Amino acid sequence: MAELLHPSLGFGLGLRPDHYETILAGRPAVDWFEAITENYLVPGGKPLHYLARIRERHPLVLHGVSLSIGSTAPLDRDYLSQVKVLAARIEPAWVSDHLCWTGTAGTNTHDLLPMPYTDEAVRHVAARVRTVQDVLGRRILLENVSSYVGFQASTLTEWEFVAAVAEEADCLVLLDVNNVYVSSVNHEIDALTYLDAIPAQRVQQIHLAGHENCGDYLIDTHGEPVPDPVWALYTAAVRRFGAVTTMIERDSNIPPLDALLAELDQARRIAARSLARAA
Repeated sequence: MAELLHPSLGFGLGLRPDHYETILAGRPAVDWFEAITENYLVPGGKPLHYLARIRERHPLVLHGVSLSIGSTAPLDRDYLSQVKVLAARIEPAWVSDHLCWTGTAGTNTHDLLPMPYTDEAVRHVAARVRTVQDVLGRRILLENVSSYVGFQASTLTEWEFVAAVAEEADCLVLLDVNNVYVSSVNHEIDALTYLDAIPAQRVQQIHLAGHENCGDYLIDTHGEPVPDPVWALYTAAVRRFGAVTTMIERDSNIPPLDALLAELDQARRIAARSLARAA
């Protein structure tokens, strides 16, 4: 287990509008919250009002979906400026986004599109990450995405690509365990081999989520409870990476907060058992 570059925040949840009032009405057993960056870039209004109030009680991190770090289009400097202003206002523990591209020619597909896994793509992405980190004045985290197709041009495995980008760019990794599992089924790869190849000293955060089982393939929906195979892979991840900041991610079919707190307790129990066995 490697020493973390940032102290662990513990166990958190994605911050969703459905739960604003419940969070503020009590003291839920949540160590921290992850806010979707794009939901709070407007300077004012109810979303930012709630974010500021919740930030008074809990640590926050920012998680973006629009960086499009893998695109060949120029980086969106206006977007980066807005993120920097928001980060200065709420002082997140860190800022993250996805290792993918999201559009081209000024069009946002609102999807997280996979990269070709090549040395050229590593160099391209790493250079853009270094620029983003210079603009924001902080090291960022990049999340592995789930995928359903691959590129014939790929010469690296996905895990080799993720590890190479993190090392070349000197950034950190947001390891989405559900995405690893989804891609392992869709592409018939070994999820444990994937985990073992990611440099432990780069993994700063873990996502847990659910998916839709379509028989021959899985779709990453974030609309279901964390299933048993993902919990099993999380057990292996804790043994590999240690006490890494962990959260439950739910984006649709959002249940009452208590249901997510129960899942979070399960994550705590699994992590405690795995760490005890590794000691």
